[in-house]
Amino acid sequence: MHALRCGLLAFAIIAVPGAQAIEPPLSDSRLTVHTLVREDVFAGFMSNDLTRFARAERNIEALLEQRPSRRGNLLAWKGSTRLYRAVLAHEAGNAADARKLYNEARALFADATATTTANEAVPAIVGGTLATFADRLPEEDRAAAWSGAYDNYSVLFKQQEPALDKMPAHFRGEVLSGLAQAAQRTGRAGEASQRIDQMLVMLQNTRYESLARQWKSDPSAATASNLTCKTCHEPGRLSPTLERLNKP
Repeated sequence: MHALRCGLLAFAIIAVPGAQAIEPPLSDSRLTVHTLVREDVFAGFMSNDLTRFARAERNIEALLEQRPSRRGNLLAWKGSTRLYRAVLAHEAGNAADARKLYNEARALFADATATTTANEAVPAIVGGTLATFADRLPEEDRAAAWSGAYDNYSVLFKQQEPALDKMPAHFRGEVLSGLAQAAQRTGRAGEASQRIDQMLVMLQNTRYESLARQWKSDPSAATASNLTCKTCHEPGRLSPTLERLNKP
């Protein structure tokens, strides 16, 4: 259960990928779709490793065929990869490609959100992706991206709120800091301040408390780079998960 929760909540913040040399075994039904694709997606996000990123894209397509029951989550991952491709196209000056890819990402996110099964990770994937890349999109798309990030973080917070105080500090910090940042960037200063105050109470003696104090003194410091995890979550990574599952 810890590995599953780690795999879901970690989407709210992009984690630095560890080395993943092995080919993800898509036919192994013991592995979640998240464990199978996440590290390769993040290799593209964090290291611009487009070889591994392309493998993630291929594997998402294959899993959509192999595991149709996980369609909601997989569509969210597919939308996440399209959004990053849109960012890369925009930064390369390919406006037409960037617009096409951005529209595809939005449609995929909408389809994922509308899917009523296998969608438990959709708000975290969509919200985290939008918050991470909103400021790298064309100027005219940034407000909508931040609005989408806020909507998805709000859903994620509502899902987690009843048990939030019982969760590990890392999970509490991800949800609250993501929502605080998205609220601040969408003009909800009062809510942003409320979430920052919650961080100060619920996350004492953690790096999130320091982050909250920084944001409280200077709300403009609430940037996506503040939210970046510095380590990949070991329980949800592919190699350690296989190692654990294959122990005699």
